Amino acid sequence: MFGKLYNVWLRIAGLHRSDDETEQGSVFNFFFPKLRFGFFIRMGVVAVLAVLFFSFVLMPCRINGGSMMPTYPKHGFTFCNKLKYLFHQPRRGDVVIIHLKDRIYYLKRVVGLPGDTVAFRDGDLWLNGKKQDESKYIRYASDWDLPPRKVEPGHYYVVGDNRSMPIEQHIFGSTRADRIVGSPIW
Repeated sequence: MFGKLYNVWLRIAGLHRSDDETEQGSVFNFFFPKLRFGFFIRMGVVAVLAVLFFSFVLMPCRINGGSMMPTYPKHGFTFCNKLKYLFHQPRRGDVVIIHLKDRIYYLKRVVGLPGDTVAFRDGDLWLNGKKQDESKYIRYASDWDLPPRKVEPGHYYVVGDNRSMPIEQHIFGSTRADRIVGSPIW
């Protein structure tokens, strides 16, 4: 099957080339190709593949906010790998991208899985009654206090890494599993 597709692609690719094309002009022709029918077909195929790839596999994301500092900068760019959770569910400690509405997404860390009990005491995360060591990604001191709450089935408890922000300014909590779009690739 791939052999047939490859042969069709070679035929389409050859439609815009002239018979007298030589190595001398190939660099010039690469940057300034002759605008023939085959060229437009190839450009259309490439455009459709790019739209599909960047819509369903790697979604470009702009980071705007400091809730995940120092793990991610206050302003930056990443891609969302939409295929990461195709075959397994998010794990505790994963950084995920959550769809809020329209074109607004949040970058957060999963700290609680379905059925877990999550609490904050004096800035420390307590999970199922045990204090968690988050020293590998939490760098700033926190004074958060939050009573225990149970994560519902089909939900994940997410929170940002920058816990030095006042708890009132931070968006966190339980989110439905279907709102998790994917994971940043870096």
